[in-house]
Amino acid sequence: MALSTRILSKSRQLCGSQSILQKENTIPVRFYAKEAAAPVANKGDEILKNIFLEVKAKYETALGIFRKEKITIDPDDPAAVSQYAKVMKTVRQKADLFSESQRIQYTIQIRAQDVPDARTYLLTLKDIRIKRGLTDDLGAEAMMMNALDKVEKEIKKPLMRNDKQSMALLTAEFDKINKKLGIRKEDLPKYEEQLELKIANAQLEELKKDAFEAMETQKKREEFKDEAMPDVKSLDMRNFL
Repeated sequence: MALSTRILSKSRQLCGSQSILQKENTIPVRFYAKEAAAPVANKGDEILKNIFLEVKAKYETALGIFRKEKITIDPDDPAAVSQYAKVMKTVRQKADLFSESQRIQYTIQIRAQDVPDARTYLLTLKDIRIKRGLTDDLGAEAMMMNALDKVEKEIKKPLMRNDKQSMALLTAEFDKINKKLGIRKEDLPKYEEQLELKIANAQLEELKKDAFEAMETQKKREEFKDEAMPDVKSLDMRNFL
């Protein structure tokens, strides 16, 4: 059961990233007299109903795909990781969910849209990266901060984001950094695919760990004590849904 619960939680997480039900939106219990006429639908009721139906539809769509597609729990096999990433991409497309890069972009838009200066903006991007569990293997952040230091030294004041002329200087410095690191705008889809593969590998690692824990728990039961536990790779996740 632990493994099936984990698998189901993945689709719940995908659907949950789209809609959040806050406490202030809950509807109080109503009491009606027998003689009262049928109540007029409350606007809040309709909003919650629509949210529920949307989340339910997304969840069922995701679950339907998981029941059809074979997933091999083997994070050490590039083919298995690629297949899992492909399934998750299909889930996102069919259920109209954000990809990881889209979630990051949305988070940046929400958290950084009102940041007035370039330094705080870059620090906000760093905080978002860390909280998303991403690494800066190329050292790009340090290079960007150095570029900002250079521009602010040149203009002799903090760089504000509404200062178009000075921001153009920073953008030019960033272009030099991208060129030095071999990062091209046209390669962004490739970088997104690499990110999704990295995430798929991490999620398969979690599933593998949960499967081992579930089997170890099962093995402790008297009726399964003498039975050999199957290889995690041989498990068909569809049988647990």
